[in-house]
Amino acid sequence: MALILIADDSPSEVYVLKKILEKYNHQVITAEDGEQAVELATSENPDLVLMDVVMPKLNGFQATRRLSKAAETQHIPIIIVSSKNQETDKLWGKRQGAKGYLGKPVTEALLIDEINSLLKGEDNE
Repeated sequence: MALILIADDSPSEVYVLKKILEKYNHQVITAEDGEQAVELATSENPDLVLMDVVMPKLNGFQATRRLSKAAETQHIPIIIVSSKNQETDKLWGKRQGAKGYLGKPVTEALLIDEINSLLKGEDNE
């Protein structure tokens, strides 16, 4: 079981992701913009972050860059989950520090596989 931060400004998207994660016994905390995501990741130290790109205040690319560059949060893997799904978006997301990039709508199997591959080796059972 892991603590996962969902950063997305869409309540329906948060609901869908949260339901999937809770089905696999993960704990979930949520942020509705990039600024809040950075604050929560710093204070709560989640095991993983699911980051949308198009959000108010600080977009997902900016928030990902901040988290991956800060000493206290750079160990947290970030998966960008976005409707911005062009190859250039994926490349840019990885350059900002994301470990994974999934296009919306994401399937449960793909999401869980990506999360499990990034969390393997950690003691989350």
